[in-house]
Amino acid sequence: MKSTQNTLFQGDQVREALKQSVIKLDPRILFRNPVMFTVEIGTVVMLVVTIFSFSNTGQGSFGYNFTVFLVLLLTVLFANFAEAIAEARGKAQAESLRKTREETPARLLVNGKEQQVLSSQLKKGDIFICETNDTIPTDGEIVEGIATIDESAITGESAPVIREAGGDKSSVTGGTKVLSDRIKVVVTTQPGESFLDKMIALVEGASRQKTPNEIALTILLAGFTLIFVIVCVTLKPFGDYANTPITIAAFISLFVCLIPTTIGGLLSAIGIAGMDRALRANVITKSGKAVETAGDLDTLLLDKTGTITIGNRKATQFWPANNVAPDELITACVLASLFVWHRAVGTVDVNTVTSPREETFYWITITFSQTLGTALGDWVADAGLGYSGGALVFGAGLAVLALLYVSTRVSHVLLFWAAFILTRPLGATVGDFLDKPLDAGGLSLSRPLASAVLAALILILILVLPQRPGRHPGGDGALGPTPS
Repeated sequence: MKSTQNTLFQGDQVREALKQSVIKLDPRILFRNPVMFTVEIGTVVMLVVTIFSFSNTGQGSFGYNFTVFLVLLLTVLFANFAEAIAEARGKAQAESLRKTREETPARLLVNGKEQQVLSSQLKKGDIFICETNDTIPTDGEIVEGIATIDESAITGESAPVIREAGGDKSSVTGGTKVLSDRIKVVVTTQPGESFLDKMIALVEGASRQKTPNEIALTILLAGFTLIFVIVCVTLKPFGDYANTPITIAAFISLFVCLIPTTIGGLLSAIGIAGMDRALRANVITKSGKAVETAGDLDTLLLDKTGTITIGNRKATQFWPANNVAPDELITACVLASLFVWHRAVGTVDVNTVTSPREETFYWITITFSQTLGTALGDWVADAGLGYSGGALVFGAGLAVLALLYVSTRVSHVLLFWAAFILTRPLGATVGDFLDKPLDAGGLSLSRPLASAVLAALILILILVLPQRPGRHPGGDGALGPTPS
């Protein structure tokens, strides 16, 4: 496979930036950068002096004046090029989004027959078909069928969602991907009003804004420029007094060397370098201010509260030390969390969780316990027992724990945590047994049907098993972690 790498200076962007670097020579545009504006004025003056020196050597030789003029021109063009590259990147992102919108194929239904068209040709009220691995061409509502949709491109949530006809979960967005089943969708937006169109308008409408550091430096550099203008102007009377002629090229060269030309010209280039470094790490930065802020960060915390699809806290990856098995690390984490909890509070009974401190210990233990249960389920399934065998093993284990609970004096707290760990792999193996393919040891039921079967089993258990009022955690009657 050929690996692709994000590159900052792409050919089309460089060509556009070169064009814009010339357009930005317009004084009305360059006036926003005082340093480079004064350099441009010096460049124009040197152009006049160079033409004059072609026939008159009173202001130096033509070659000398032309060299100074060329250096000044390249300095201004480079500063403009650095800023134009930043703007070209935003336009390239908008163009990439526009290409996605226009080139997505759609299976349009016309009089009951399918026609292959582009997404840009769809109109409000049209009906199209999408099946597994199809990209949804535009925004719409499902009128027939049910499907699993990958919406990570627009929401950032990696877990797929289920969309079906009827109800409040029937809308789909252009640019998302169908992972399973088949749906019939009616277009609900006019051309140019879809979600992708709004994203394009947002990207195109965002111009490159100066960062706070750039603004502060611009003010400082403008002050230095004014000071050095005064310094260079005062040299003329001193030169006349000393009977030492100073050419215009010498004045302008000295002025450009004194003012902070490099900083003024490289402010935008510095921002580009930061964006390039972020891009190499697959991070897209929307502004130079974001790059500056990132430079001040030591630790980044991401909060996914409210969007956790599985509904339970669970650690998804452990990195054990050398010669340590991952299962051993997970088991050690569970035991360590229980040990620290017991040492700090005196018990690991969930009915005593009444304060933030105890709740912290509880959720840490839950996180490791969930992961340990998942690891047990994977180990049993991979050991050759399969999904049905794994479900029987964990079901039998829970039955043994229930028998110990009613017939022995084994700690109810210990039995609770053992049962909690076993419920995770039991649910996973039963779910896998229902929806995995036949050749993998499953029943090959669709996910909606498997979910319906599990929901029916839960409802039956609720109706059959006797129910009783729960006891408030930490209350007087709380004897153990027996769930209500």
